[in-house]
Amino acid sequence: MDEASLRVNNELDTDVVVSWMSERCYQCLYQPLGVVPAGPSPGQPSSEEFIVSTQHELTLQLNSTTDNLALCTVPFHFGEQGNYSLWVKNLNDSSVVNCSIVTDADPVNSYIPILVAFLIFAGLALVSAIGRIILGLDVVKGILFRISGSMETERLINSELGSPGRTVAVVTDNILPPSPSPSKRLRSLDTFRGISLVVMVFVNYGGGRYWFFRHESWNGLTVADLVFPWFVFIMGTSIALSVNSLLRAGLTRCSLLRKVVWRSLQLFIIGVFIINPNYCQGPLSWDNLRIPGVLQRLAWSYLVVACLDLLVARVHLDILTMDAWWSPCLDILLYWPAWLCVLILEIIWLCFTFLLPVPDCPTGYLGPGGIGDMGMYPNCTGGAAGFIDRWLLGEKHIYQTPSSRVIYVTRMPYDPEGILGSINSILMAFIGLQAGKIILHYRDLHASIISRFLIWGLILGAISAVLTKCSTDQGFIPVNKNLWSLSYVTTLSCLAFVLLVLVYYTVDVKKWWSGAPFYYPGMNSILVYVGHEVFEEYFPFRWRMANSQSHTEHLAQNLVATSCWVFISYVLYRKKIFWKI
Repeated sequence: MDEASLRVNNELDTDVVVSWMSERCYQCLYQPLGVVPAGPSPGQPSSEEFIVSTQHELTLQLNSTTDNLALCTVPFHFGEQGNYSLWVKNLNDSSVVNCSIVTDADPVNSYIPILVAFLIFAGLALVSAIGRIILGLDVVKGILFRISGSMETERLINSELGSPGRTVAVVTDNILPPSPSPSKRLRSLDTFRGISLVVMVFVNYGGGRYWFFRHESWNGLTVADLVFPWFVFIMGTSIALSVNSLLRAGLTRCSLLRKVVWRSLQLFIIGVFIINPNYCQGPLSWDNLRIPGVLQRLAWSYLVVACLDLLVARVHLDILTMDAWWSPCLDILLYWPAWLCVLILEIIWLCFTFLLPVPDCPTGYLGPGGIGDMGMYPNCTGGAAGFIDRWLLGEKHIYQTPSSRVIYVTRMPYDPEGILGSINSILMAFIGLQAGKIILHYRDLHASIISRFLIWGLILGAISAVLTKCSTDQGFIPVNKNLWSLSYVTTLSCLAFVLLVLVYYTVDVKKWWSGAPFYYPGMNSILVYVGHEVFEEYFPFRWRMANSQSHTEHLAQNLVATSCWVFISYVLYRKKIFWKI
């Protein structure tokens, strides 16, 4: 999978060393692929076959073994399961080496399964939408009404209620549907949470083994890098609404603080259990127990942001004046102590990241180590963030196989949910809290809510453009999920505001969309996340594949597994079963 066959034909009279480097590897050393002997005689090449990656474009470099001079450099994007030949020969001038790649067998189109899956799910969504429209027609409603009425009449005739001597009361409960009770809960928030969760489950199950459904090796973004920050963001939004609702219901801040601490502790403990699955295979060893994790990061962010909100939350927002000159910034100025605390935390992150001396590493290093930066800092993965985790938690208690190993060939353990990055996850949750404050202050003023969401998205996007210089690797602070860099938070917050506007407008304002099917897992997010982690290796979430090197089978398996959790959450929703901690 994600591989192609390359035959190198060498017609030169000297051995050739073939090396490669991925285009996604910034300032990297070339990695040796192999040596091709010199041709036995003029016009008769010697050949060697190699396996090359097809995920990204590669740059092949051929060097002479005698003087180690670069003979030629060939950039090429190989196709999956394709067969290629690289010819190395002299032109008329013997001092000029020509290198050219020829396609011997065409590659397969590995993206067709994604297209087919998209068309299937789009078709199901279209059929569902058409069905809703048809059922909403007056003619169809009348037909269904008459059918249901005749069925109810027949039931009454055939039951013992129709026997002589008994009075039959007119029953209309089964004929007319009950009027829905008004609910103040915003479906768009649960839908947003469900979108993040469903994509997260799909990615964690493998994402069809496509590279863009895996975490980026270091700087940059893939689909997999979007969902966890969005989940943190919408958690912050929910905190604002929940705290306000509970305070208005009469609960004291001290009692809410106890609930927040207890819930954070539960999340942390559950997180430690599900990321250390050795208990299924024998006794769990404390020597290599991983401490950081996704739920642990959520617990820490929830604890800090909820405490900040309890510190500054206003119970009654309808009595606040809107006539003052500063009223357009009311949803910010009223909570300035919390903003000050978050600003101090961010200054701490900047100081630790750029000023903390790290042994044998340059101060302020943000690189992956390994073969990056021309191999000068192989053991400096993550700079200060990695150093703090290894110093406080120990190398055996953090993630052992980070995504930087894929391209940058790092050897140091590094945890993307480490200690220093938790500060920026607090910032992400706090920005989500701000979205909740906007909803509270401008409740039912849809235009005001949407405009402020877009303004926040614009401001955060501009900050990201400045921090990154609109580049992947050359900015002041690159977008980096492993580090949870500041630009990563501002970029994902910008995208979160834009997505929330779209979902809020279509679900809660225009009511064009009910939020299904994402709404259901969004209502049971903890159960779905914990369940998908615990039962990952069990049928029907995983089974033995006929061809494990096929994107089609992996994609089908991962989509079925994700769909199962959506269906489970729908059943639980209908039965009103929700796991809340």
